[in-house]
Amino acid sequence: MGEEPVAAVALVDVVLVVDAANVVGSRPDGWWRDRAGAARRLLAQLALVPGRAVAGADGAPVRVLAVAAVLEGAARAAGVHPTAPGVEVLLAEGSGDDAVVELAGHLGRDLGAGTEVVVVTADRGLRARLPGRCWGPGWLLALPDAPPAR
Repeated sequence: MGEEPVAAVALVDVVLVVDAANVVGSRPDGWWRDRAGAARRLLAQLALVPGRAVAGADGAPVRVLAVAAVLEGAARAAGVHPTAPGVEVLLAEGSGDDAVVELAGHLGRDLGAGTEVVVVTADRGLRARLPGRCWGPGWLLALPDAPPAR
């Protein structure tokens, strides 16, 4: 008796919405002394993500089409200019959580079939307000700094 063929698992296309304050705050690396600098470092890391095929937090393969990061408070000083192709920055006027919910909803309505919005946050209150998938900051921060898949 031979082995049964294993079905190929198709990549799911995702757009990440990153709760930057929550991701930055998940590492006790002194971010509180320079919130804008910590946000700039996160944006530099996020620039390596679009176009990559990676394992999602649940282990299923995904292709990250784009990343949108929401900056709030003092982190807003990082600005929008250091972004790379496939990375957008939203400077929250008020609550960063409200901006994440609004952006995720907007993207969810505008993306084509077969593309999912995934919010990266560990904030339980924020997760409860979102209808789609959420992955924790640990998943994002554990991604290797490899070049995008071609």
